[in-house]
Parts: sequence; structure tokens; C-alpha cells
Amino acid sequence: MRVISRATLRDFWLDPQNQDSEQPLKAWYDEAKCAAWKSPHDIKSLYRNASFVGNNRVIFNIHGNKYRLVVSVNYTFSIIYIRFVGSHAEYDKIDAATV
Repeated sequence: MRVISRATLRDFWLDPQNQDSEQPLKAWYDEAKCAAWKSPHDIKSLYRNASFVGNNRVIFNIHGNKYRLVVSVNYTFSIIYIRFVGSHAEYDKIDAATV
């Protein structure tokens, strides 16, 4: 899969408040980059706790659910768009289906 954009993840983990997210986000990125997801079932087989909402949005729990990652997946073109990365409290303030 092509992940757009790693810079969003990097900017997040470089923030001193989120430094503990670096290794979990890098691990997620490396797995996603090498994946060949064709359907939500493919994601669910690797990430049992992934949640699916409208507009092909997928929510991943990062670092023991301390952080949330929301992505939009285009299965046809094998592209993952990073839509949101933040703390669980910040996630509670957004609409994952429209972010």
C-alpha cells in the first residue's frame, strides 16, 4: 500500500508530548506499507481491534489505545490517506467518518 503521508505521522511523534508514539507509529507504517489490503477483511485479519466507519475510514488503536490513527483506504488503488493522528481525548472531539 502507498501511505500518504508519512510526514503527518513524523510531525506527530516529533512533538515532545507524543514521543512515545514514535515506535508504534513506525511499526504501523512499515506494516501498512508492505500490506496488500483489498478489503476491510484483510485489515481485520492483521488488526483485530481496527474499527471501520463510513467513507472507507479505518480507526487503529496505537500504543495500547493511547493514540488513535484514522485513515482513509482506497482499496482499488492501494492507497492509504492519513486523516488524523492524535490522543484518545483528541479523537473523541472529531467525527472519524468526515475528518
